[in-house]
Amino acid sequence: MYEEQHRISEGYSHVFGIDEAGRGPLCGPVAAACCLLEDDLMLPCLNDSKKLSEKKREELYDEILANCLSYGIGLVGPERIDEINILNATYEAMNDAFEDCLLRLEQKGRDRSLIRNSCVVLVDGNRRVPQLRASQITVIGGDAKCPSISAASILAKVTRDRLLLEYDRIYPEYGFAKHKGYGTAAHIEALGKYGPTPIHRMSFIQKFIHG
Repeated sequence: MYEEQHRISEGYSHVFGIDEAGRGPLCGPVAAACCLLEDDLMLPCLNDSKKLSEKKREELYDEILANCLSYGIGLVGPERIDEINILNATYEAMNDAFEDCLLRLEQKGRDRSLIRNSCVVLVDGNRRVPQLRASQITVIGGDAKCPSISAASILAKVTRDRLLLEYDRIYPEYGFAKHKGYGTAAHIEALGKYGPTPIHRMSFIQKFIHG
């Protein structure tokens, strides 16, 4: 993974990775994370967050935060998703995550402008992020190829999953702790029985609550 990332990002002094979690669920925010790793940092279990167990993601989450040079998180909630659609909300979360990552670097005494001008952001997938103020390289399957994207994938997934556990305590009848907001049969059944909560994405659930 590290060799592939070095090949892709050759010539840049700072290599950030960005990924998202939660585009498909019926409720909750879409989460994005940005991560900047040291070149010689080896976390051997890094991989696409979806291919890791929940326990391993939690372990790696703590390792990443303890060892990365910087990280950032972006969250865009259900009302905003309904307003601008999920794709644009995902881009907004990614922009917020990148700027949060730069801010944390600045708080450590680094010059944000210099870093912005000498960095590249590796984005999982094949679409560039609009309005992101930095050079970008898209990497299809990047969360399994580039450690910085893999780390961002894990941070985004764990951040969002933890939020859904909190929502499960508030709305226990929906089973958010199990399905994390995805449209499982149990979730759809709960929607029919109890109706939507304030964290549901209304644009995603119309067909379930109106037949």
